[in-house]
Parts: sequence; C-alpha cells; structure tokens
Amino acid sequence: MTSILLAGGGTTGHISPMLAIGRRLREKHPDWDIVALGTADGLEAEIVPRAGFELLTIDKVPMPRTISPALLKFPGRFAANVSEVKRIISARNVAAVVGVGGYVCPPAFLAARQAKIPLIVHEANAKPGMANRLGAMLTTDGRVGITFPDTKLRGATLVGMPMPSEITGLDRGDEAQRADFRADLGLRDDRPVLVVTGGSSGAQKINEAFLDSAARCQEKGVQVLHITGAGKGEALREATRELPDYHVVDYVDGMHRAYAVADLLVARSGAATVSEATVAGVPAVYVPLAIGNGEQRLNAAGSVRAGASLMVDNSDFSRTTVEETILPLVTDRTRLGQMSRAALALNYPTDAAARMAAIVTCALEG
Repeated sequence: MTSILLAGGGTTGHISPMLAIGRRLREKHPDWDIVALGTADGLEAEIVPRAGFELLTIDKVPMPRTISPALLKFPGRFAANVSEVKRIISARNVAAVVGVGGYVCPPAFLAARQAKIPLIVHEANAKPGMANRLGAMLTTDGRVGITFPDTKLRGATLVGMPMPSEITGLDRGDEAQRADFRADLGLRDDRPVLVVTGGSSGAQKINEAFLDSAARCQEKGVQVLHITGAGKGEALREATRELPDYHVVDYVDGMHRAYAVADLLVARSGAATVSEATVAGVPAVYVPLAIGNGEQRLNAAGSVRAGASLMVDNSDFSRTTVEETILPLVTDRTRLGQMSRAALALNYPTDAAARMAAIVTCALEG
C-alpha cells in the first residue's frame, strides 16, 4: 500500500490546508494510506483525529533564539526527531512527505531527503517561513506550491490555498442557504451580521476593542457573531450577557457557515482566512498580527489593493475603530457589495487541494 506522510501543525493556518490536501488525496487514491505528523501538544492533536486521519507525533523542538541551555540541547533533540521520522518512513513504508510548515517540518524534510523519497511543500503565507524555505531547497522544482503570486520561494508554482469544498463551493447569493445558516448560528434575518474572529489562538486586541463597544453594536442594530478562540471569551461573554444580538462562541464548526452569514468580517489576516474570505467574496477588515515575519500584512495586501478589504494596524485597533469605521461599513450595503465583487474579481484559485494532490501523484510516478 502506498503511504503518504503529511507534516504540519501548530495553528489552523497549517492544519486546514494539510487536511484539505489529505482529503483530496484520499478521494483520488482511496487505496492509499494518508497519515499526518504533528506534535502531541499542538492543535493538530485534537483536529487531525477528529477529521478522520491518524496522527503520529514527535517532540516539539523549536530553534532557540538566544544563547541558553536549550540551545546546547537543540542539536541532539533535533537529530533525534530526524531519526524518529526516518523510523516512521521505514516502518510505514512512506512513499512521499508533504509538508505545509510548522515545527515538525524541518526534521520531516531532512528525513525525506535522507530516505530518498519525494518531498512536496505547500507554503500558505505570502512570506515563507524558515521551515518551508528549507523544504524548497531540499526538493525538486515543481514540487513547491504557493498561495500568493508574489511569494518568493525556489522552484514554486502558484496553486492557491487548499481549503474545504464547503468554502470553494459556497454561494453567498443563495439567500435560502444563508437563512438556514443564520438559524443554525442563532442569528436573526432582519439585522446585518458582523463576524469577528481572531483565528484559532484568538486576538486579544480585537476582543478588547469589542468588549468596549459591544453595547454600541446593539444600539446600531448590528448583530455580532464573535469567535474568540478557546478560553479567550469569558470577559466578553459576561459583558454581553444582556445583549441578545451579541453572540460569543469559542469556535464555529464549519467556517463556511460564518462566511455565508457575514455581511462583514473582522479578522486577523492569516493566509487561510484571507484566501477563504476572498474566494467566498466576504468583505473584510483585516487586523494583521504584528509578529513573525510580517507575513500577515503581506497576506492581505493584494485584497486591500483591490478594494476587497480594509487593513487596520493591530496597535491602532480600538473602540474608536469599531464605532467609527466598522459599524458604518457593516450597514452600508452598497459599499459592501462593491467589496464583495472586488474579492471575487481577484479570481483566487479554488482547486488548490487538487493541484497539490496532482503534484504528489506526479512525484510518485517519476
């Protein structure tokens, strides 16, 4: 049996495209064994098995950024991870490794290279991370897929963001379906819907701004679906207890439903969020997280230039932003329509999972 090892995790921005690729490989090759590699303490430990994939784990070994005892231990711990992935490749007869980024990818990439099996890489962000830059150097041209056209990565091909078919096939013009989703989420049909999300880890700055302006949202006749992230919503939930149109949830199972009901989205600009909202035609206000490689600002840049979204710096996002920018926008149907059409006109690829699956198949065929 042909086995494929999917490597990635840590955030839904890595896990979601990894699972989309895995599902597409299963559809195309039902006789293949598709397994995932992650860490026991990452989000993948819950999400991957729930999606129906076996998860194999190795230790989380981040590269220390300062001189410390951890730096002295790093080479040995990293080498042990490479050895463990090589053992998995041998024991499971893995034919190829597909990496999407995260702590587990560097050892998986090196193990694949040492085992002399094909390595395929997908980079979600506009600015590649260290792991996928390594992967691109270790693999063959044409086996690296990127989401955004301006991403600089050796041997890369533009494929788009692998995402669930529920999102790529979403029709926001289907009012009956939108009404069904509003009912599922406890929302009314007679008020505009503002969806707020900080991604799987939440966004404290966004949460705090809406905590200060929640009552104002209600006064303006706007209903809010606020996805806070696990364990991040208690203060907001308490503050909005008497506001029937302010809905605080840790997460939404099936983000296509949130995209369907949203008249406006306020979110971090992770690659998956930007890609999914653009494909679905959802007007957005992006608040890029100001850490890492600065990739979140770059992820949203094309959407902002096209007029499909606005961008507000994290440091500037406040109650004033909500009350003076977001609430007037969510009630401006003409402008929202223009933004939605601008998003769809960007023509982001919607078949990225199929394209990545084809790259894997071609790599195995020689």
